[in-house]
Amino acid sequence: MRYNQISNKLFIKNRIHFSKKMSFNSLAILTSNDVKHNNADDVMGFTQNNDLFYLCGIDQEETILVMYPNAYKRENREILFIKETNEQVKIWDGDKLSKEQAADISGISRVEWVHDFEKVLQLMAFDADGIYLGHNEHIKRVTFNQQTQQDRMIIWCKEKYPLHDYYRVAKITRDLRLIKSDEEIAMMQKAADISVESFKRVLKACKPDMKEFELEAELSYNLIKSGATRHAFKPIIASGKNACALHYNTNDDVCENGEMILLDFGVCYANYNSDTTRCFPVNGTFSKRQKEVYSSVLYCLKEGSKLLKPGILPSDYEAQMAKLVEAELIKLGLLDAIDVANQNSEKPLYKKYFMHGTAHHIGLDIHDVGLYSKPLEAGMVLTCEPGIYIPEEGIGCRLENDYLITKDGNFNLTEAMPIEIEEIEALMKSLS
Repeated sequence: MRYNQISNKLFIKNRIHFSKKMSFNSLAILTSNDVKHNNADDVMGFTQNNDLFYLCGIDQEETILVMYPNAYKRENREILFIKETNEQVKIWDGDKLSKEQAADISGISRVEWVHDFEKVLQLMAFDADGIYLGHNEHIKRVTFNQQTQQDRMIIWCKEKYPLHDYYRVAKITRDLRLIKSDEEIAMMQKAADISVESFKRVLKACKPDMKEFELEAELSYNLIKSGATRHAFKPIIASGKNACALHYNTNDDVCENGEMILLDFGVCYANYNSDTTRCFPVNGTFSKRQKEVYSSVLYCLKEGSKLLKPGILPSDYEAQMAKLVEAELIKLGLLDAIDVANQNSEKPLYKKYFMHGTAHHIGLDIHDVGLYSKPLEAGMVLTCEPGIYIPEEGIGCRLENDYLITKDGNFNLTEAMPIEIEEIEALMKSLS
């Protein structure tokens, strides 16, 4: 693995917490993600199902975890099923985990081969009254037209055991995963630290007439060299007007002299993520207007991030953030104060220049699981990312940090990433 092995104490603790929330005499079945194919016999990079990883730490395809806390036989209370390796697999794909390695990573003493799953499950399934199954409940626009390994497991279980009660794994994990342990925070901090050095490398390389993808290459080089598992998501390197497209990531345009670049990227380390956004001038010096817009967004970030503290409802936080941005849009001459005072509250004028939310949970997922109807609590980690987008001026500016909520407020995990105008200009000048 690319990252240092995580102590199995974390996964043992996570399973204990999960088990306590299960209905009596029920079992849980969690499956790995599929290996996705693109064309012919080529495959995309594998990414583990995060609920499964959270409970056992196995980062390998064709993995199933079964938990049955009330099983009469102790050896049936936790069973991990993994892919059996053989000489053919070794030749083509390299080594897979042995049973001993999987037990060491997960802290689960009983490890079986995945091809024995159905036989082993049948020996205890009828003793259980209910079954917990995983399903992606997070953002259905991404998976509504796909059938996943989880979907196939749901279909199979309901055909095989139609009279059991069925429960949702996600209803438990969305609560547990919200509060990060010290071990999880340490891995997120590692991801953030890698992002800081990666950003500095991009600043050093940037110059007029470069292609956006050349800066992406500099970013990728430092991520890989620093031991990151992968990009947390496809990075956005958006110069000029491209920065006004929120999810722009073709990264194939020319960085013109006088433009500003919006760089939105994340680092994944040990499956835990950072998510940061910075803006900087192509030529190393902000124009007067760029400084005005940047300063407004930075002010909103500094003031808005203070709101991220225990007890606040995300909806109240977002409303206060919107007011901060609205006031800055008036200062910038983009909105008229009288028009704002008389606006339709259902169609606020600020949405012309600021059309997205400013905080999301982050952890094993970039947009991590959790209910936004819950007040913030100590141990949660959220982003703060206000922005102002002015297509008619070719300026898009968003700034984003990652904040750990503490009992006294919050702690900025990405504090070390340069963000002040003078600091960025000085760095670009000294590194060029």
